[in-house]
Order: sequence, then C-alpha cells, then structure tokens
Amino acid sequence: MPLTPLDIHNKEFSKGFRGYDEDEVNEFLDQIIKDYEIIIREKKEMEERVAGLEERLNHFTNIENTLNKSIVIAQEAGEEVKRNAQKEAKLILKEAEKNADRIVNEALSKARKVALDIEDLKKQSKVIRTRFRMLIEAQLDMLNTDDWDQLMQYEIDASDLELSKE
Repeated sequence: MPLTPLDIHNKEFSKGFRGYDEDEVNEFLDQIIKDYEIIIREKKEMEERVAGLEERLNHFTNIENTLNKSIVIAQEAGEEVKRNAQKEAKLILKEAEKNADRIVNEALSKARKVALDIEDLKKQSKVIRTRFRMLIEAQLDMLNTDDWDQLMQYEIDASDLELSKE
C-alpha cells in the first residue's frame, strides 16, 4: 500500500548516537510531503481526466459503431434500390417489347387489310371499267346503226302527219 502524506508526516525515526540533524530531516520530510501531496493531487486529476477521456472515447466509439452500422444499412438499402430499379427496368423493357410487338402486328394486319382493300378496289375498277366500256360500245353501236335514220324519218313523218291533220 502506498504511503500517504500523513504517513510521511507521522513517521518517527529511532535516534542513534550522532544521528542525522533532526531539523534538516524534518525540513526534508516536509518538502517530500508537499511534493507527494502535489503528485497525489496531479495523479487524481490525471485519473479524472483519463476517466473523462475514456468516457468521451467510448462515446465516440459508439458514434463510430453507429455510423458504421448506418453506412452498412445505407449500402444495403442502396443495393436493394438498385436491384429493384433493375427489376423494374427489365419489366418496363419487357412491357415495351410486348407493346412494340403488338403495334408491329397491328400495323402488319392493317397493311394486309389495306393491300386486300386495294386489290378489291382494283377488281371493282376493272369491273366498272369493263361495264363502262360495254355501255359506251353499246351506245356507239346504237349510233352506228340505221335505226337513227329511221327515227329521224319517223319524226319527219310524224311532223307531216301533224300538218295534214290541220
């Protein structure tokens, strides 16, 4: 057990023949007591300071651990967000491909329908043209026949008839 300043102060030395000078020893012991008290006070202050620093160190160590955990959680959350974004992007891409396929198929279907409609119109055009040609040819045949002359004659005869009735 370490000595206290009181232990040093109360220390009694045995006296011998022609021993040390008692005043000199007492002065020296007084100086030792003062120095020892200073050292003990400084030690106590240092222990308190060390305790405070250890407490702060523990506090900062806890903050560091919390920050590390937060960083890990943030990284995991970031990775999760990234994975979800990639999944969503794949779904969007698949949906876009389906829509593109549907649009292409609809366009092809419409193109086929338009092509069929054009073919029908061409056929109808040929039929109408043929009928029109036949009508015109029939009209030309009528014009080229002698029936017109007979009609003209008939009209003249009819006019004569009207004159003779008067």
